[in-house]
Amino acid sequence: MFAADADFSRAHTANERFGGPAPLGHSFNLKNPTRADRVGRDYIGMKEQKEIVSIIDDLIKTLKDGEEGFEQAADGVKDPQLKSLFSEYSRQRSRFVTELQQQVHDLGEPEPETSTSAAGALHRGWINLKSVVTGGDDHAILAECERGEDSAVEEYKKALDDDLSQPLYELLSRQYTDIKAAHDRVRNLRDTRKT
Repeated sequence: MFAADADFSRAHTANERFGGPAPLGHSFNLKNPTRADRVGRDYIGMKEQKEIVSIIDDLIKTLKDGEEGFEQAADGVKDPQLKSLFSEYSRQRSRFVTELQQQVHDLGEPEPETSTSAAGALHRGWINLKSVVTGGDDHAILAECERGEDSAVEEYKKALDDDLSQPLYELLSRQYTDIKAAHDRVRNLRDTRKT
């Protein structure tokens, strides 16, 4: 219990003993706190809302890069199984974007991230894909996809190290598991197709 909580609790107990009203009309019994009692207590140490939205927006940009990158890769590979796999990963990234945009809305922000930039794509590893796709080499396309996915894995690790609410942490953790699995599968496919 924080020192301020102890002082508040003692003041409340003394106030009740002498017939006065409870401060703010709330019970500060920490063994069974009301929602109002938890505000400010459960979230002490958590990031400010704007910082959380910024983290989510960065992940949305990363996912949008992956969505577009996998779509380009699907168009560029010859192998029908790779086409199907890349198309599925592109749709998966789109679903993840929608989930994160909903989180931003739930945080009260009207405008979640909806796009990406060339500079961001360069930073996140997908920018070289266009030139590789035109060559039509499945191994080279897989290598560029893996490079893009390296960045996605790192972005999610960084986000998961932040102080997030439990529901957001669980959502990002689930998405991270799928992204890491996709990364590993792309890496393994690249290794089996070395020229």
